[in-house]
Amino acid sequence: MKKDPQFDLPIARLSLKTHHFAFELGRAFFEQFDPKGEFIADGNLHADVTLEKTERLITLDFHIVGTVRLTCDRSLDEYDQPLDITHQLLVRYGDEPKELDDDVLQVTPETLTLDVAQHLYDYIGLALPMKRLHPRFQHEADEDPEAETKLIFSTRPKGESPDDDEPADPRWAALKNLN
Repeated sequence: MKKDPQFDLPIARLSLKTHHFAFELGRAFFEQFDPKGEFIADGNLHADVTLEKTERLITLDFHIVGTVRLTCDRSLDEYDQPLDITHQLLVRYGDEPKELDDDVLQVTPETLTLDVAQHLYDYIGLALPMKRLHPRFQHEADEDPEAETKLIFSTRPKGESPDDDEPADPRWAALKNLN
């Protein structure tokens, strides 16, 4: 991944107050992480980052709004998925740089910059739906929430019910007696 310095926040030079940063996230941003565009093909997002710096802690509030270009799982058509993401990241000072939690980082007091590109990409990726459906199919998923649990195909002849008393193979009956 080629690092883009525009996403480096100069935390060492910032005074102890609230600061605001804005980023435009497009195709070039997503190509840094996924050059082939397999996860996110493209996007048009605006990210506002509010950084509040105190003596011991830096609080980063992310607000990301816009659309990303996804491929529908059903039709393989591309469509624009709207996103509105808010997330908070805490950065504290310590002896060594490490990730303490998903939302808590530790940096040394000598750290000059904080790269937020990976965090932006991760927050966008986490906000995407598990099942990517084009908007024309969305109403079908909303109508019946248990549609995925319905039986689509059965080899049993129509009208015939399962007979639990008579197993298809006598070896299964012997296994049932082991209980």
